[in-house]
Amino acid sequence: MRYRPIIQKTIEFIEKNLQEELSLERIAQYAGFSKYHYHRIFQKEIGVTVSEYIRYRRIANSANMLLNSDRRIIDIAFYYRFETQESFTRSFKKYYELPPGQYRKIMSKLTVQREELMVEKTDPLLKGWQLSGSHPFHYQIGIDRENIHKGNASGYLKSVSAQTQEEFATMMQQFKAEKYLGKRLKLSGFIKSKNVDGFCGFWMRVDDALGDVLQFDNMSDRPIIGDSEWNHYSIVLDVPTNSAVIAFGVLLSGNGQVWIDELTFAEVDQQTPTTNIDFSVQLLDEPVNLSFEG
Repeated sequence: MRYRPIIQKTIEFIEKNLQEELSLERIAQYAGFSKYHYHRIFQKEIGVTVSEYIRYRRIANSANMLLNSDRRIIDIAFYYRFETQESFTRSFKKYYELPPGQYRKIMSKLTVQREELMVEKTDPLLKGWQLSGSHPFHYQIGIDRENIHKGNASGYLKSVSAQTQEEFATMMQQFKAEKYLGKRLKLSGFIKSKNVDGFCGFWMRVDDALGDVLQFDNMSDRPIIGDSEWNHYSIVLDVPTNSAVIAFGVLLSGNGQVWIDELTFAEVDQQTPTTNIDFSVQLLDEPVNLSFEG
């Protein structure tokens, strides 16, 4: 986790400069590392190379622009630093399996059809996710096809009538722990936020069969607040041998909206530190300061 702040700092830099020239040398220099060292730690943490990350973020933003503007394809290609419309088309087809023109034509029609069919219906892409928390009826979860990190959609959790920052909700899942017993598990993914006046972040919890919490982290010691562009976050927890259930998701306290995309789970080695929040209380050997004068 020691490289986490550097990775997040440079992803923020990349997101703000997708329309500019972004060489590995420039980004590594911004991070304060040699390009070879930075290349290695970025790929280890994010799972793709720096150049691949930049490419698919430009393509994802291009897809959004195709659907939500009338700009010419060649103008979009040049805006996101592709040298020719042909090179843009090749890269676009790699991720979306359609050339940009067909994507704009087909997906625009599908988006309209979805909006017409979405009245009082649950989006099938939300399968597995549920809304919970202290005041879930003050919040809403759903699928967003405009604010995406990669692909065609992201998930969101937003406040619709929260009154205070003490109210919170979560977009969550849970699954059996048996495949991960005795292992160290890392949840990672991308988060974007808007107008969050409490805080938001990933969370993960490991419970035993009685429902007692064995491991837990909700990013309360590194909260995301206000407005933030897409960035990468992670939680690392041990899964003890008596674990039964692993629960995870994104939480939002107070007002605002949070988007999540590209969540992954991976087993990590013991050299990767956990982010577990230790709620245990150390017992004293004997009572102290009984007269309040010591």
